[in-house]
Amino acid sequence: MKMPINNSNYKGNTMKLWTYFLSIVLIFLLSACSGLSSQKQADPTKGYSANKLFQDAQAALKSGDYGEAIKKYEILQARYPLGRFAQQSLLESAFAYYKYDEADTALDTIDRYMRMYPRSPKMDYAIYLRGLINFNRGGSIIDKIFPRSFSDLDNVRQKEAFHDFAKLLTRYPNSEYAKDAKQRMSFLKNSLGQSEVNIAKYYMTRNAYLAAFNRADYTISHHQGTPAIIEALRIKYCAAKALKKQQIANNTKRVINLNFPKIKTINCTFK
Repeated sequence: MKMPINNSNYKGNTMKLWTYFLSIVLIFLLSACSGLSSQKQADPTKGYSANKLFQDAQAALKSGDYGEAIKKYEILQARYPLGRFAQQSLLESAFAYYKYDEADTALDTIDRYMRMYPRSPKMDYAIYLRGLINFNRGGSIIDKIFPRSFSDLDNVRQKEAFHDFAKLLTRYPNSEYAKDAKQRMSFLKNSLGQSEVNIAKYYMTRNAYLAAFNRADYTISHHQGTPAIIEALRIKYCAAKALKKQQIANNTKRVINLNFPKIKTINCTFK
């Protein structure tokens, strides 16, 4: 006589087999993933000496692979923080960040370098590089797509660059970077003066005569010898007339006539 099949036992055994099978598959997948993960995490620079890391970083920097240079400099600094290459790699990484268009990180790196190595023989270069980063610091994405005049941008970074270059000339007047810094300061002085005039003109178009007068007066006091002075005097004259300060307007006109005799009439129309 045939025995009836116990469905409950059959189903139970089947479930046990499936559970066992799925467990094997899961273990296999986890092992494979672990193997792949360890391969991905394998560090190709493991065992590199400080000299090897530094030379590789320098080669990457020279070839324009700034991301790779930054990575090697950071590994070097982490593994050999007290080694003889640590100081130079920190300064070099600041330059790499600058070229990689990471201005904020570059400035932070330079400031850290100055704090850690205040007696560095390359401090003049560090100060110069700081000024260079601020001087060339890009604006917003809109500025990159639709570039404006340098003097139309926020002049905060221009003032920072001017301060950096002035610091270099004060502390290291004989530095090899002094000549270039002086030329950039001259450019910045003209540009900053033009920025002030642009703001003063904007106030004039909005009939904010007192604000325009103050901006023009500030430009005249702080940016002597720049091309912006002529326009600043014109704005000061026109703003004084609008504010009913006739004596100041007359005095300003005399200054214009004395210093710029070719100017016969003063146009007070601003657009």
